Amino acid sequence: MMLALTCVVAGTATLAAGQQAPGGHGGHGEHAAATPASESFDAAMYAAMDTMAKDMAAAPMSGDPDRDFLAMMIPHHEGAVEMARLLLLHGQDPLVRKLAEEIIAAQQAEIVTMRQRLGILRVGRDTNPGGFPALGGTRGPVADPSKP
Repeated sequence: MMLALTCVVAGTATLAAGQQAPGGHGGHGEHAAATPASESFDAAMYAAMDTMAKDMAAAPMSGDPDRDFLAMMIPHHEGAVEMARLLLLHGQDPLVRKLAEEIIAAQQAEIVTMRQRLGILRVGRDTNPGGFPALGGTRGPVADPSKP
């Protein structure tokens, strides 16, 4: 797990520095000249990815897979929110912008849920979660398509 995160951090740093990524896929410069606006977006996206990878790698491991999963997923979701925010600042396509808005809303709700659950699990094993997460998903019960 740590090796994978190290590779993500190293790969992101390589890309942020404008070097070619492993496997021969460099930055956007191979395909088109970068504009100042795209350079600003590129730099901000790489910074967001670097922060996300560093925060995930810094998550304290407890030996409890449930807690460790949540501790790493929170910064992962925070990174997704930041990348979607950057798209809203720089993106033009209305459907991609709508997707970014939906990502922000969903990820922020999941961050709250994960933080709450992590707090409960840090106290001790929860043998009676009281429907949390609800059967069928973390956002509530799955609707039965056969019922109106």
